[in-house]
Amino acid sequence: MKSGNSILSGYGTTIFEVMSRLAAHHGAINLGQGFPEGLESERLLGSVSQLMTDGPQQYAPMMGVPELRRAVAGHSKRFYDLDIDPETEVMVTSGGTEALADCLFGLIEPGDEVVLIEPLYDSYLPILRRAGATAKLVRLEPPEWSLPREALAAAFGPKTKLMILNSPMNPIGKVFSQDELSFIADLLIKHDAIAVCDEVYEHQVYDGAKHLPLMCLPGMRDRCLKIGSAGKTFSVTGWKVGHVIAAPHLLQPVAKAHQYITFSTHPGLQIAVAEGLRWDDEYFIGLTRGLQSRRDRLAKGLAAVGFEVLPCQGSYFLTCDYRPLARKKGFNGDDAEFCRLITMWGGVAAVPVSAFYEDGGVKDYVRFCFAKTEDILDVAIRRLTDYFS
Repeated sequence: MKSGNSILSGYGTTIFEVMSRLAAHHGAINLGQGFPEGLESERLLGSVSQLMTDGPQQYAPMMGVPELRRAVAGHSKRFYDLDIDPETEVMVTSGGTEALADCLFGLIEPGDEVVLIEPLYDSYLPILRRAGATAKLVRLEPPEWSLPREALAAAFGPKTKLMILNSPMNPIGKVFSQDELSFIADLLIKHDAIAVCDEVYEHQVYDGAKHLPLMCLPGMRDRCLKIGSAGKTFSVTGWKVGHVIAAPHLLQPVAKAHQYITFSTHPGLQIAVAEGLRWDDEYFIGLTRGLQSRRDRLAKGLAAVGFEVLPCQGSYFLTCDYRPLARKKGFNGDDAEFCRLITMWGGVAAVPVSAFYEDGGVKDYVRFCFAKTEDILDVAIRRLTDYFS
């Protein structure tokens, strides 16, 4: 029998699914997969409940319902002072990952090169390789995660079509500074390349910092595609409502990919998200404040257990060096083995950071999700404390 696609068949089951299954099997608290708990808005849930009954129930317009496209444009003006035309520069997708796939399938030609920064979200490489591109990987190293500028510049060349930029960054919580973004912008202009900007954690930036889209920098307005996610903004990841913002000449080929992948997203969910994007600032401030409090709660607990907790500027995730605890337990395995160990015997699931590197990369760090209820975080810390003591 003939085999499936050789590129996609070469990848195993995503690490998030693997660890979630293991957590469920052993009754562990799942701090591995990045979905929020206890942060959903009752106001938004009530709105969508009514819309599910009242309709509409048929296909939404391919580019998205007008209410949501206008709300996305208004959100961009309100938070970033970007003037976006909702008719020609906004497209609604079934989640941020579909938006990413649309961008890559719509823009890449076989033989193009794409620059990426490791550690990276696990769907990037399979999608771009299926689209026919060659990946040029640039590695960030712990604990500083500073941008290796010489290596990044060397990754660009005459075949570079685009760069994927994730900020705030999954899995390490890095938020790229304005200086780092300016360096990236200069490279894009020099090599006549574009940027696909994964900014789904744009409202999860902490300690008084503000998210700065690459699109806002000089010369970037017509070179960037900005991806957002209602699942992250409103803590409803199961809704799978995302969007792409881009200049018309970039969005048009992306829309062609979208029409053959999902075509449209549930209209009731879109209308509810449009309502949420128009809420006053207190919702967005409260979301950030609540997540920062959970970040600090989990970080304090993990440090008390014995982990070395690295700083987290954004996203849902804390990165921890487990070697102090490994020495205590006489453990000599890698991060994947450590995650299996604490899931099965400690009752708490995490994700190995090596899974976010092409070759396994850094093997001494694990990722915990703090977008959970305070009670869940406290129980997780008690379990880890008991296990390691």
